[in-house]
Amino acid sequence: MEKHLRILLDDVKNGHRLSEDEASDLFRVRNRHIWEIATAADEMREERAGNAVTYVRNQNINVTNLCVNACGFCGFSKKPGDDGIYFHDRSEIRKKAALAKTREVTEICTVSGLHPDFNAQSYCDVYRWICEAAPGVHLHAGNPMEVAYAARKSHMSTEEVLIMMKEAGLGSMCGTAAEILVNAIRKKICAQKISTEEWVRIIKEAHSLGIPTTATIMYGHCESVEDQVQHLAILRKIQDETRGFTEFVPLSFIHMNTPIFRQKLARAGATGREDLLMVAVARLYLDNFRNIQVSWVKEGIKLAQLSLVAGANDLGGTMFEESISKGAGATNTDYLDPAEMQRVAEDVGRTLKRRTTLYDLV
Repeated sequence: MEKHLRILLDDVKNGHRLSEDEASDLFRVRNRHIWEIATAADEMREERAGNAVTYVRNQNINVTNLCVNACGFCGFSKKPGDDGIYFHDRSEIRKKAALAKTREVTEICTVSGLHPDFNAQSYCDVYRWICEAAPGVHLHAGNPMEVAYAARKSHMSTEEVLIMMKEAGLGSMCGTAAEILVNAIRKKICAQKISTEEWVRIIKEAHSLGIPTTATIMYGHCESVEDQVQHLAILRKIQDETRGFTEFVPLSFIHMNTPIFRQKLARAGATGREDLLMVAVARLYLDNFRNIQVSWVKEGIKLAQLSLVAGANDLGGTMFEESISKGAGATNTDYLDPAEMQRVAEDVGRTLKRRTTLYDLV
C-alpha cells in the first residue's frame, strides 16, 4: 500500500487524472499515510491557488425557516404550528440588508426554507429588496432546489426563473441542495428534493446564463465512499464542460438535532480523518477547481486550520448570522473575526487576504 500510494501521488503531481477507483482508495487510507495525501494536496493547492488564505466579508439573511420539505438531515426547517417559526417581511429584509452594508460586507447570501406561499416573484422580490437596501453588494443566493420550486409554483421553466432572478439582482448562486448526488442516497435523506439529474441540469443552465455557482457536498451521514466519489465525478464533469464553479465547499454533516440521526439512520457525522481526507482528496481529484473552501462553521476553527495544510485555500466568510448549521446543533456559528482568521493563517505560514465572491482580491 505504501509504495502504491507514493507512486499514485507522484503520478498525480505529474499530471495524472485520478480515476474514481483511485479516489475511493485514497478516501480509505488510515494511519500516517493520511499526511502523505494531505502533503500532496497542499503542494497542489500551492500550485493552483498560491499561498494566500482568502476570505469574504459576508452576511447571511435567512428569510424564513418555514419549509414544505422535510429533509432528514435538517434541524433548521419548521412546519406550520411549530414553535420558533419566522418569516421576515420586506421591511425586516431591507433592515438586515442595510445593516450588512454598514458592516462593509461585499456579499449577502440568502438561502431559506421553501415557504408554502413562495413563487418565482417572491424570490425576485426578496432579491430586489436586498439589492435596493445594499447597493453594490454582491447577492449570492438561491440554489437549484429553490429554482425548481419557484418554477413549479409559477408554471415556468427553470431557465425562465434563472433569467428572472438574474434581472432581480442575483450575482451568483449557491451550489447547495446537492447533498450527495446519488439518487439512492437522496431518497433516504431528502426524498422531496430534486433528483441528481435535475440538480445538474439547473446548475448547467445557470452557468450558461452567466450565473456562476459554488459546488458543495454534504457528507458523513449514510453515504459510502463510492457515493462521495460519484458526487465528485459529477462536479468534475460539469466543470470540464462549463467552468462555472467558483469553488468547492465540503460540508460535514452536523448530526445532533437531525431526524435521520435521531432515527438511527445516519452515523454521528464525519470523523476528523474523514474531514481532512475530503479536503485533500477533493484537491487531488477536482483538478479543474482552483478554490477549495473549508467551512469553519461545520468543522470548527482548529480543524479548519489543519485543512489549510491539506489542500484548502479559503476560509469562507465572516457570516454575521448563521441559522442552518446552528439549527442542526453546531455551536459558535455566527461570526468569525478576520483578526482570528489572520491568526490562524499566519500560524501555518500563510497570508490572509480578503476577496470578493468571485475571488477577486479586495
